[in-house]
Amino acid sequence: MKALTTRAALAALSVLVAVFAIPARAQDSVTLYGVVDAYGQYVSGSSHLYRLQSGGTGGSRFGLRGQEDLGDGLYAVFVLESGINIDDGTNAQNAFWGRQAYVGLRSKTWGQLTLGRQYSSLFYATTDFSEFSNLPAGPSTGVIGGFAGYEPVRGATDSAAGNGGPIRVNNSGRYESPEWNGLRGGVLVGLGEVSGGTRENRLLDLWGHYGAGRVTLTLSVLDDKGGPIKADAARRTTTIAATYAFDRWRAVGGYLNVNDRSEADQDGSGWWLGADYRFGAQRVKVQYVQSKPKYLADAKTQAFGVGWEYSLSKRATLYSSLTRFKNDSHAGTGRASFALPAGVATSSDNDITELSGGLRFTF
Repeated sequence: MKALTTRAALAALSVLVAVFAIPARAQDSVTLYGVVDAYGQYVSGSSHLYRLQSGGTGGSRFGLRGQEDLGDGLYAVFVLESGINIDDGTNAQNAFWGRQAYVGLRSKTWGQLTLGRQYSSLFYATTDFSEFSNLPAGPSTGVIGGFAGYEPVRGATDSAAGNGGPIRVNNSGRYESPEWNGLRGGVLVGLGEVSGGTRENRLLDLWGHYGAGRVTLTLSVLDDKGGPIKADAARRTTTIAATYAFDRWRAVGGYLNVNDRSEADQDGSGWWLGADYRFGAQRVKVQYVQSKPKYLADAKTQAFGVGWEYSLSKRATLYSSLTRFKNDSHAGTGRASFALPAGVATSSDNDITELSGGLRFTF
């Protein structure tokens, strides 16, 4: 009996060794990861609103990320990522793998080439270089847009990318160069897939990124021929953003310009400036954001807000923010980082105050 027990224990041990040794030996892996983020929101305009929302400081999601070592420094990689609305359990991007879905090859020498539904450089410029990301809570870069209905940051319904673009691009090929002295760049092409018109509904994205020491810079140029605009016209979005870090302080800022090259010629621009300070498990932050249609007078939106975060653990973080959105007289019923429900503001009373507080858990 004792010998049988010993053999069973040795067999179980050999299985565990085999399971954990194979990924280590072959350098292959599949990782489950995600973010669960929910927050309460109070909105005060011409009327008041209380509600529970999803994704205040990190879009709620779960995903699978994997790689396989093919030898000679070459890896096969993939990502499948699904957005979730925590408040009601629905898909956040109207598709199960709506956040990202791609497969490709990566080499330290030659860079990375991937195919599928992918982030454009505009997503990273308005997320990584903003104190409040590009999400609904607080004075985020989500304020910028709405230029004749075009939403470069939130995602335009008449974009070539569709279903969340132009920050997420369908039917796309993306190449990113290896890093050289802190400098890297890349190109993304979203195929329009229109018969007889290779230029129709096409999206082209070029970017450069530099990071060394305390300074990080990015430049993004995105040419969108989507939706009802003609094949010989497009909305070109140019974004430049930077961060500067010193000790516990960090400053961020950026400028975004939309050049509407269709016959309507309805341009717009926006900019933001923010800073944060870390002490212990806490972080305080502040940011100002402006959005301005160039084809309308007195239609500017300004947002100013403060935020606080407290790390309960490595994975769990409490957060809150207080934001004031000031809308000019010709800004209609107003604009904020989030889509305004009907009745919250009117054309004659369109300034908005938002208070939010929530919990983010990452895994």
